[in-house]
Amino acid sequence: MLHDNNDLGAAFFKRWSDEQRREEIGKLVAGYRSGVPVGILCKMAETIAGSREVAKKELAALMSLEERQAAVGKESPAIQSVIEEFLL
Repeated sequence: MLHDNNDLGAAFFKRWSDEQRREEIGKLVAGYRSGVPVGILCKMAETIAGSREVAKKELAALMSLEERQAAVGKESPAIQSVIEEFLL
C-alpha cells in the first residue's frame, strides 16, 4: 500500500469517492477562511485530490476568483508562484 510514494495519506485518499474528496477539500477551504495558511490548503488539497490539476479544479469551484487572487496576493514572492499554480 505504501509502495507508490510512501505517503499513507495519499494512499488512503485514493480509496475515497470524488464526492468524499470534494467534501474534504471543502473543509480545507473553510479552514483556510478561518486562518489555515494557504500553503497548507494547497498541499493538502493536492494530496486529497490525487493531483495538482484536480486540486486546482476543486479549489476553483469552491473559492471565488477574487478570493483566490487575494490569497495569492498575500503570500511572499518566494511562494507566490507555487500558490498561483493551484489558485489561478
